[in-house]
Amino acid sequence: MQRATFADTVFLLHRERLPNSHERRLLDAILTSCADHGSGAPSCATARLAASGNRESLSAAIAAGILAVGNDHGGAGAACMEMIAEGVALAREKGIALDEAARQIVDDSRVTKRRLPGMGHRVHSVDPRTAVLFDMAREEGVAGDGVAFMEGLDTAVREKIKPLPINIDGALAAILHDLGFPPAAGKLIFIVGRVAGLTAEVAEEYLREKPMRIRVPVQYDGVPPRSME
Repeated sequence: MQRATFADTVFLLHRERLPNSHERRLLDAILTSCADHGSGAPSCATARLAASGNRESLSAAIAAGILAVGNDHGGAGAACMEMIAEGVALAREKGIALDEAARQIVDDSRVTKRRLPGMGHRVHSVDPRTAVLFDMAREEGVAGDGVAFMEGLDTAVREKIKPLPINIDGALAAILHDLGFPPAAGKLIFIVGRVAGLTAEVAEEYLREKPMRIRVPVQYDGVPPRSME
């Protein structure tokens, strides 16, 4: 409590050791990136609707939001980490570059019609969180095979299918892989970060809105941007 941060604690609970300063910065950034992305996201919308209909239980509303996290929202990170592990293993087994392994996985996905986890976004043509996280990973010396594979996958998808952004699930999957986390962490760490946003969404619903409201706000109307300084 006196010497460690919350990110340190999460890392310790999942990796059985404290992180170094570079690992801490990346995990902290991942948790921040997952916290909230607008009330229209399925987890936030579900939490707010539950809060609108049930004014007696804060925990029920938060739990409802968590239950909305699945393979299509916040949960693709785990599947993406499995794909990254597959790609890294393929590269080592065949003695090929990660870029070539990514191309082979894209080719296989086209044949099997398998969706590529961690790619695409319903709002962004480029997910702004991805570049920030990847740049930080390089600055801190954390970027490894996970980041390299996802960037190779991004290129292969553009060449063979169409431009699809690496989304936050893909970005956190790449970095969590490079931090040594197992695939399940792709979903678990997202949930840890998103709960912070859900608590704020539910609190706002209780404070600002009337019960039985079934329309979820999608436009931010809070405090305008301020300098971090």
